[in-house]
Amino acid sequence: MTESSGIVGTLVALPIFEAEWVLWLLIFLSLASVAIMFERWWFFRSHRVAADNIRVQLDRYLTERDYAGAADYLQGFDSLETNVTLFGLRQHSLGPDAVEDLLSGAQSRERLRYQQRLSFLATVGSNAPFIGLFGTVLGIIKAFKDLAGDMTNASGTVMAGISEALIATAVGLLVAIPAVIAYNHFTVRLKSISANTDLITKTLLAHLKSTDGGT
Repeated sequence: MTESSGIVGTLVALPIFEAEWVLWLLIFLSLASVAIMFERWWFFRSHRVAADNIRVQLDRYLTERDYAGAADYLQGFDSLETNVTLFGLRQHSLGPDAVEDLLSGAQSRERLRYQQRLSFLATVGSNAPFIGLFGTVLGIIKAFKDLAGDMTNASGTVMAGISEALIATAVGLLVAIPAVIAYNHFTVRLKSISANTDLITKTLLAHLKSTDGGT
């Protein structure tokens, strides 16, 4: 029993069992999350296009079979919708089946630009509460350790320690909630952009199929 108590005492004395570092970690994760939120917001905003207008204009070029003009038009934009369509348009001579395969691969690659750093927000959103809970557990351990050294004010010592420990849980939730909201928001935006991409690329494929591969 003495040996066990000695091991426990040694572990509790280690710096890792201090709750303060957990709070600093949560603060760092919070700052990183906010930075990513602003970066992704600016990225989505700066690459936003009017998909319906682009589809209508592209349809006009394709109706006239002006593939060069359509390519020049799409080059004026930098978005998932236009970049994917442009990739397939440049290979229109291969036929609709080949272009459809190329479009699928191009869309998967282009989506990676939009998904950058979103996994970090998802990770923070799902794990920050557990990190905060871990800090709370460490704080409670410290509170009972302090109680063992001062029995004259037992209730006050424990309550004060637990109150401070619960701050870690609150901070963990405060970090996680905005990260989850931001991740869901950008994910929905990406789904909408992907739907617009499908609409524009199918416009291209429909024209290619109606003209036997654009020949």
